[in-house]
Amino acid sequence: MSDVETSHAPDRSRFEAHLDGDLAGFAEYQLAEGLIEFTHTEVDESFEGRGVGSALARAALDSVRAGEEPLGPRRVVATCPFIKGWIDKHPDYADLLDGRGD
Repeated sequence: MSDVETSHAPDRSRFEAHLDGDLAGFAEYQLAEGLIEFTHTEVDESFEGRGVGSALARAALDSVRAGEEPLGPRRVVATCPFIKGWIDKHPDYADLLDGRGD
């Protein structure tokens, strides 16, 4: 099984995940003053169950934590149910939350 490769596509306001060169999923966001709002995460059904969503969430949140341009430093608003649920399962990322995604 291949590893999930993630990348930031700031021109599309999203993080992307690829498996074997194919786009497997993405996590979209919107930027605002001091905030990044994760609005939607989607994994192609043919790649479900292979850790794509988790890889996307981790890569996106790690980028925010690191303050990578153009993302940081910002607080996270998790309106996307997947991102919110992922953070709930990984409380070491809860410090990034702004609290407006509840």
